[in-house]
Amino acid sequence: MLPQVCVSLKMIKIKRCAKFYVYIVECRDGSYYAGYTNDLEKRIEEHNNSKRGARYTRYKRPVNLVYAKEYKYFKKAFLEEKRIKGLTRKQKEELVNEQR
Repeated sequence: MLPQVCVSLKMIKIKRCAKFYVYIVECRDGSYYAGYTNDLEKRIEEHNNSKRGARYTRYKRPVNLVYAKEYKYFKKAFLEEKRIKGLTRKQKEELVNEQR
């Protein structure tokens, strides 16, 4: 008779580690749009020329990249984008001007 084998499965926490970007674009009408992505050039191209761009920017083309910051972890980029979206226009302008 063969011995019985017990297998224990543990939850594995996966960290998405790569390059992630939080960005702000300025639309044709002067408004700002914030987002995050793992491919900044492709995302800006999508905002300007594709149906994959955000609905908000689709009718306010062209957009210009005015702010970008790189993060190593997805969660940090995601949380920063959420924080930026909660800023007032004046606060976003200050953030953009700090980087210039």
